[in-house]
Amino acid sequence: MLGFYPEGRNKNEEKRSYTAEKLYEAASSGEILEATAYMCDGEHNLLVNLGGMKGMIPRTEGAIGIAEGVTRDIALISRVGRQVCFTVEEIRTDSHNRPYAILSRRRAQQKCRNEFINGLAPGDIIDAKITHLESFGAFCDIGCGIIALLPIDSVSVSRISHPSDRFGTGDDIRVIVKSIDDSGRITLSHKELLGTWQENADRISAGDTVSGIVRSVESYGIFVELAPNLAGLAEPKEGVRVGQTASVYIKSIIPEKMKVKLIIIDSFDETPSKAFDYFYEGDKIERFTYSPPNSSKHIETIF
Repeated sequence: MLGFYPEGRNKNEEKRSYTAEKLYEAASSGEILEATAYMCDGEHNLLVNLGGMKGMIPRTEGAIGIAEGVTRDIALISRVGRQVCFTVEEIRTDSHNRPYAILSRRRAQQKCRNEFINGLAPGDIIDAKITHLESFGAFCDIGCGIIALLPIDSVSVSRISHPSDRFGTGDDIRVIVKSIDDSGRITLSHKELLGTWQENADRISAGDTVSGIVRSVESYGIFVELAPNLAGLAEPKEGVRVGQTASVYIKSIIPEKMKVKLIIIDSFDETPSKAFDYFYEGDKIERFTYSPPNSSKHIETIF
């Protein structure tokens, strides 16, 4: 059984061919399966490649809220060519006496909501997959195609102009449940997994020359991101632009002021890697203190 994961997380499911025996078994057990949707027909039914048998997710079974008009049909159309989760509702026979499966993505989502998502609480750390990006944040699949928002100011401590500066569609990430409103809508956070100021600063030393990403150019200096949760201020330099990669000399590191002073050696147009490290590997976090103990500024998140 897949369990309650974002759709497409299990890469080995993509080319799976389900036997008739397996599909009959899943129909009886309610097991959640996953396969690729290869077509959305004119009536917005999703056709799924099961390998040994044809499968169809009727429009109203395509997602929670479709039947009620709360969810738009684009939620179905956008799944073509991608993996979808589903339960097997029944096995029917067509006019040529060939078996085919009626599937329900809605039921899989409801099962995920009842048995997993409704039990989440602030501070829980879960898997997510980026589904699409907007200027205000990243939308994430947190289980069986159920979406939650990761606001841009919760992506990292280092400020970014757009979530695409940090993520790409389809990225698998870890997130923290930040809050749950009265309607059950979940808001996520990510920055607390990327290390404290000190944990990031411990990776560099005064006198090192490292690379970073130019995030802001001001009259008094240039902010260069050294890690998603650590930025430094460089002295002004002509010709430096936001988004460039820069090689910087670490002039000094001042924990009590949470400052890293830099000198830009060179800047150039090169697409930087979006890879990052998670400093926290547990499944629950209650308190995250970003600032060092001796800092004059206290920055903390309490879940």
